[in-house]
Amino acid sequence: MTKETDQKIQLPDDLIALLDSADRMPGANELRAQSYALLGSGPGMSAVDVGCGAGRAVAELAERGVKAVGVDPSERMIAVARGLWPEADFRIAGAYELPLADASVDGYRADKVFHELAEPERALAEARRVLRPGGRIVLLGQDWDTIVIDSADPALTRTIVHARADLTAGPRAARQYRSLLLNAGFDELTVEVHTGVFTGPAMLPLLVGLAEGARSTGAITHEQTDSWIAEQRARAEADRFFLALPMFMAAATGPR
Repeated sequence: MTKETDQKIQLPDDLIALLDSADRMPGANELRAQSYALLGSGPGMSAVDVGCGAGRAVAELAERGVKAVGVDPSERMIAVARGLWPEADFRIAGAYELPLADASVDGYRADKVFHELAEPERALAEARRVLRPGGRIVLLGQDWDTIVIDSADPALTRTIVHARADLTAGPRAARQYRSLLLNAGFDELTVEVHTGVFTGPAMLPLLVGLAEGARSTGAITHEQTDSWIAEQRARAEADRFFLALPMFMAAATGPR
């Protein structure tokens, strides 16, 4: 689900497909629309979408009359975005060094980005730099320690979730959005939590990735990995699969 890293990377086709699948999940359209509303999107507004991935949000903002720029550190992802939305403005860049002039945009949006940043404060300083006085910022993302999965082995599941979370630079960044924004000088803050509930097989790849990530750290064995994945597949086949994924959305206004 990652859309942003601290350096340029090349992304495999399966990850690109997974990101696209996530954008199409039930509730994803509504979540993006809410982020646009909190951004204050409308004709004549300008905005940057940081960690834009395949560019869907940039295209949807443009449909609302927003002059949107999408940035992502992955050359491959930007190439995909340009292929899908050839009329849009996409640029290769990370969150720490945006290719924008000072005080040049009205809005800043980052979706599933900050958990990949080792220095979120640095990214927010850059957000303040490019935002015009009173500009709006919206951050979205999941707390990687807060993923609810039904399993016959809750202890193993807990180990898997936490071990996979520790592979990210900032697994608990979403719960820190409010403090990070306040510390960066933003005000008029709001924080929302939207929980997606998934009961079908579409999210199996996410759970497989969690287990394989935990195994790579040595937290669980190959046998535990295979057994846990097999259980989740069996649950999906028997219509007993359950995953709840809280998504946090924080919005704030920059200094005037």
